[in-house]
Amino acid sequence: MRSLAFLLVSIAVFGQQTSEKALVSDLVAANRILAHEINVLDAYGHISVRSTTNPNHYYLSRAISAGMVTAADIIEYDLESKAVPGSSNDSYLERFIHGEIYKARPDVMAVIHAHSAEMIAFGASGVPLRNMIHTGAFINDGVPVWDVRKFGGSADDMLIRNPVLGKALAAGLSNRTAMILFGHGVVIVGNSLPTAVSNSYFLNMNARIQMDALRLGGGQLSYLEREPGAKPTGTPAGAAANNRAWEYWKRQVAAKLAK
Repeated sequence: MRSLAFLLVSIAVFGQQTSEKALVSDLVAANRILAHEINVLDAYGHISVRSTTNPNHYYLSRAISAGMVTAADIIEYDLESKAVPGSSNDSYLERFIHGEIYKARPDVMAVIHAHSAEMIAFGASGVPLRNMIHTGAFINDGVPVWDVRKFGGSADDMLIRNPVLGKALAAGLSNRTAMILFGHGVVIVGNSLPTAVSNSYFLNMNARIQMDALRLGGGQLSYLEREPGAKPTGTPAGAAANNRAWEYWKRQVAAKLAK
């Protein structure tokens, strides 16, 4: 009986290790996709994913450009954004964005922080980002503008460099999918890694379309808004469409790495 129990435990542990290894592999792919395929992350942006076996931990690359990330660069953190023992200490300064959002939002499985020019432009203009495309339904929940200067930051230092600022940011995001950081960039979340990546893609697409429509003029713009009283249903494209784009992007990254 002891041998059988040991065997069952060993199988369970092996399964968890395999699952986490696959998750890390997908996180590496997500970094490459965001940097090279859909141009969301610059050299300073980052993406994390919550552990599938321990919801109080998450994975994030060491401080390196997203387009260069490999599995060896991934660090495991607890929700205080402290690296687990034995991990590299070369951490992103703004890792507290990730830890505090995961702490406040059990539904979130992936977090992206980008420095998208489109998001910064909307944050500075006073023009609210509104839904223009059918894959941007989450935008109808609102994309607020959050200013770190109101929480102790300054024009010379807008980084989310500690848990206090991370907690304030997470509170500003609330239950939404995205939030613009004034003069800084954007945070985007998802209930899975593929969903977070596709959300970031459609958010930037929506912003560019809205900018173009505003330039065209011709009167009042038309937006894809929810009917009064309608409940959020997520992106009409749904999980299947997110996964379809995800698998395509992963294949593109794999093909480039194989050359």
